[in-house]
Amino acid sequence: MEVAKRLGHENLGLGLGLRTPHFEYILKNRPKVDWFEIISENFMDSQGRPRHVLDQIAEHYPLVMHGVSLSIGSTDALNFDYLEKLKKLALEIDAKWVSDHLCWTGVAGQNSHDLLPIPLTEESLAHVIERIDVVQDVMERSFVFENPSSYVGFTGSTMSEWEFLSRMTQATGCGLLLDVNNVYVSARNHDFDPEEYIRAIPHDRVVQFHLAGHTDCTTHLIDTHDHPIIAEVWALYRLAHELTGGVSTLLEWDANIPPFEELHAEVLKSKSYLRGEGVQGPVAEWEQEQALKAEGKDKLVAVSPHPLHHSVVEVE
Repeated sequence: MEVAKRLGHENLGLGLGLRTPHFEYILKNRPKVDWFEIISENFMDSQGRPRHVLDQIAEHYPLVMHGVSLSIGSTDALNFDYLEKLKKLALEIDAKWVSDHLCWTGVAGQNSHDLLPIPLTEESLAHVIERIDVVQDVMERSFVFENPSSYVGFTGSTMSEWEFLSRMTQATGCGLLLDVNNVYVSARNHDFDPEEYIRAIPHDRVVQFHLAGHTDCTTHLIDTHDHPIIAEVWALYRLAHELTGGVSTLLEWDANIPPFEELHAEVLKSKSYLRGEGVQGPVAEWEQEQALKAEGKDKLVAVSPHPLHHSVVEVE
């Protein structure tokens, strides 16, 4: 079905996060992946081999940039040197769009290296809107913002996150990166209805979906990006797909990274879930291996213990 462009952006199809352990496989095999998303900070200051690899991949695949350091919610001044580097990289690799998170990462010149929640208040909304306008002016393009996963909130908040996002996009014209797993994680942690969230956001501003796995700690969930996607998140994704008409979808996997073929197979499951079928046939080999590991057996394929991600950010 032909779907209207969002902020001028095509539906790129099903993509994967570009991670260092898969560089050689991609260059050698040129797999049939629709597109890749990079972590912006991994390449902004690099002119070595990672950038050489990126340039080669850019010749064959659409690329999207996803950052972790914009800190749009901070009270510190915007970092214009950072924005210029971001803009330069986006132009050089022809990034289809550039995104970051609705969060703050530091204050008073100190970087926490985490994606911290902002108070959901009128004052905070006005502050973020003002800063987004500046960012979009510098970048000369609409920016895209992701809903973060969160584990604590502010007692002074006066609105829901979905209301904040709706008013933010209306005021600035920015796009949304709807991380479906983050909605589920935050809903469990803060006891709200994830379907209400999905239904309430402005669907015409959603440019991209993120899918990922998380860790269930019983009392709370952590967005670890190191497990297969659970059925409840797939169900939310199907709802979001129906409400938006479908947009570019990306699988994130940032620790205990499986071989490329298995990672690709995980995002391809979306086709079955969108048909309401679930996953048919045998369980993916990676999941079988993890089950064996849990039983104390050792028939495992070696995987990278951790991605060469932004050097100090582990949970996105």
